[in-house]
Amino acid sequence: MNIAVIGTGYVGLVTGAGFSEFGINVICVDKDVEKIARLERGELPIFEPGLDDIVQRNVAAGRLRFTTDARSAVQQSLVIFIAVPTPPQEDGSTDLSYVDEVARTIGEHLDGYKVVVTKSTVPVKTAERVRKGVVQAAQAAGKRSIRCSVASNPEFLREGSAVEDFLHPDRVVIGADDPEAVAILKDLYKPLNLIEVPFVITNVATAELIKYASNAFLATKISFINEISALCEAVGADVHHVSRAMGLDGRIGRKFLHPGPGYGGSCFPKDTLSLVQFSREFGVEQRIVAATVAANDAQRERMISKVEKMIGPVRGKTIGALGLSFKPNTDDVRESPAIWVIRELQKLGARIRCYDPEAMKTASRELSDVDFCEDAYDTAKGSDALLFLTEWNEFRKLDLVRLKELLRDPVVIDMRNVCEPAEMAQMGFRYTGVGR
Repeated sequence: MNIAVIGTGYVGLVTGAGFSEFGINVICVDKDVEKIARLERGELPIFEPGLDDIVQRNVAAGRLRFTTDARSAVQQSLVIFIAVPTPPQEDGSTDLSYVDEVARTIGEHLDGYKVVVTKSTVPVKTAERVRKGVVQAAQAAGKRSIRCSVASNPEFLREGSAVEDFLHPDRVVIGADDPEAVAILKDLYKPLNLIEVPFVITNVATAELIKYASNAFLATKISFINEISALCEAVGADVHHVSRAMGLDGRIGRKFLHPGPGYGGSCFPKDTLSLVQFSREFGVEQRIVAATVAANDAQRERMISKVEKMIGPVRGKTIGALGLSFKPNTDDVRESPAIWVIRELQKLGARIRCYDPEAMKTASRELSDVDFCEDAYDTAKGSDALLFLTEWNEFRKLDLVRLKELLRDPVVIDMRNVCEPAEMAQMGFRYTGVGR
């Protein structure tokens, strides 16, 4: 079977590479000529552990190709995945202009039965919009008798472990109203039967909503434990013990109960806002999700207050920042709490020195007037305080004696609870974490 994946961002590239690993012939399409040229040279536009290996292996095997020729890709493929960006607009609603463009492109080049699948995260009823766009474009091109199914197959890929998530998912959700489309998509994922991955087969609207409900619930867990962390600080409790005890309850689970500077990334911020917005179009208020968004914003503000409490007015101070990506094992800085904190401190007049193992290049497109450093120690040199903003493993075992010698003042504001408070106090640091 031949399939096409339109869009070569995180979702599209991992999806295309993953299906090629299943032995399927995949054509990845993007209109960005330079990006496709880089991919053809074997240069990945993103950092994702394990992705480079499977891309190289399947390109060499002839199962994975990259092109800007959407017409050829559509006509050679039975299944076409839409994996283009769906960024937020100013009011929080989802910009579907890229999805609309792809729908028109598919319609213009249809030459037989196709299954068009939304892989991007899109509001409920977007599949109907895609179907209408495909049909209208096909009719405008003089094609009136071609059949086309539109389905939803949401992704649940975590950046930093996206390859593993694709090859060993918790579940596969297929939303389609056409039994033929369901059968074709189940066949694509057939290798997962060997590891007994559960399949959820449902209608399109339900599949679209599953993704939003899942992300909103996880974001809510993060905001909840962050609010509890503030209470822990006020009463002298330890949020790590609270979250561990909560997580041992099978009804709650231990994941996403780690306090920090708030959630970020390409999914949670935009998906929570989008769910609140499109729910209103159907006359429904998402009060809990709206509160989650507000709590996340407040948590970020609380991090700035922590810095000011530790070092006083930041104007004229030099602050070292360790971590720029929104989470470890990725170079993605979209909606990164680290970037937000740095910008806010700059507004208050601080000079910033920063380091990240992988996200320096992507962060350089988001930050200006900062000093990018060689490593954690270079970042600490001459700084009035050191911030831990992303919990990269290499930050967990730093030479504390050396750090203290390099800092102008031994102040550490640990927004990811990387360090142990007792050890930091013993070493002579003025230290604060989150909820401890």
